[in-house]
Amino acid sequence: MKIKLAICAVALLFVSNAALAAGGGGGGGGPNGEGDANADPALKAARAAIERKDWAGAQAGLKQALAANPNQADYHNLYAYSLRKGPNPDMAMVFSHYTEALRLDPKHRAAHEYSGEAYLVVGDLPKAKEHLAALDRLCTFGCEEYTDLKKAVAQYESTAKR
Repeated sequence: MKIKLAICAVALLFVSNAALAAGGGGGGGGPNGEGDANADPALKAARAAIERKDWAGAQAGLKQALAANPNQADYHNLYAYSLRKGPNPDMAMVFSHYTEALRLDPKHRAAHEYSGEAYLVVGDLPKAKEHLAALDRLCTFGCEEYTDLKKAVAQYESTAKR
């Protein structure tokens, strides 16, 4: 009986650690490592605008959400993302908001992924690789953010060699 309990306890520990690696750890476990967009109307609206590629709409809603709650890492992350994806991005502002998201939540996987992608946009491969290394540390069993940034870095390196 004690052996069965010990096996169950060990199995439960592995399952809970795998769940944390897959969905927890800074980003809140929601889509792309952000918090639960369904629980937060501002995040839900921003994600819907982003899905439509309505960058201005996402920016407006997130700017308002940030005015009300400037200490929300997900708001900073998605605001920076919508700025970066929109026309004529102000990269200084983009980096400012990614930096703030990571200051508020250093384990925010989506902010690390998107920061790395932003550094590739401005041609700073070493900084992008710093965020890839951070994701490698955060994602013990791998995660989508690590995989996506690793692909982006590889693509950047392959086009830079041409």
